[in-house]
Amino acid sequence: MPSSWNASLDLCYEAAAGRTVVARRHDGPLQVQKALYPEGDAVCHTILVHPPGGIAGGDSLAIRASCQPPAHALLTTPGATRWYKADGRRAAQSVRLEVAGRLEWLPQETIVFNQALVGSTIDVVVAGAGSTIGWDVVALGRTAAGESFDAGEFVQTIRLEADEELLWSERTRIVGTDPLLASPVGLGGQPVFGCLWAFGPRWSDADVESLRDPLPPTAAITRLAPRLLLARALGPGTAAVREVLQTLWRKARPLVFAGRAAIAPRIWAT
Repeated sequence: MPSSWNASLDLCYEAAAGRTVVARRHDGPLQVQKALYPEGDAVCHTILVHPPGGIAGGDSLAIRASCQPPAHALLTTPGATRWYKADGRRAAQSVRLEVAGRLEWLPQETIVFNQALVGSTIDVVVAGAGSTIGWDVVALGRTAAGESFDAGEFVQTIRLEADEELLWSERTRIVGTDPLLASPVGLGGQPVFGCLWAFGPRWSDADVESLRDPLPPTAAITRLAPRLLLARALGPGTAAVREVLQTLWRKARPLVFAGRAAIAPRIWAT
């Protein structure tokens, strides 16, 4: 049986003399490039790198990022995460974000190959005045290559809690040829779906309406709690869904982070 890649990455962001700095510890082929500061010292941009280029059957990845006030960190990836066709073994990735400062989790899309077996968890734990924006974009099948998701399984759990109170928890389970793929109460025939969460100050009605206008009919925003907004989007390809979520991020970021304008990581343009 082929060998598996097991990897972990632990990142801790703190502020030192007005600059957000990161301490890192990793095991296996999961690393970060050097800290980048395109917005000045206050915000640390970090690019997560997984040299194998994808996640195969039997692989297990664990990512933890903590951010202490008044540090501000933005995490992204250099390209899409690929979950490869399984060899009968499930692959897993867990992400835990501990936010007492300001943290943005903005990876590029996840592509689930046909016949992949995926287990994914994202836990967001906010404390005190912590604030965070994050997203997750999933493409079922390699749509650009004409591949659909006919076999395999994608299972994901996303949770967000603030001061030990669970505010959002959802579990997604989609198997190949699942009726949910075509159902109007599911994905409606769209192979790409994404969500964005924004947790910051209390959201006014005017804030919510400003983010809703304009949105395509395949996207929606819900205020789940006074400080938590959730947006969802569907689309025929990753570009369409990413454009919706990036637009929402650009509009929501100044509201969540006290007027800080959105500056996209350069890696998104490469």
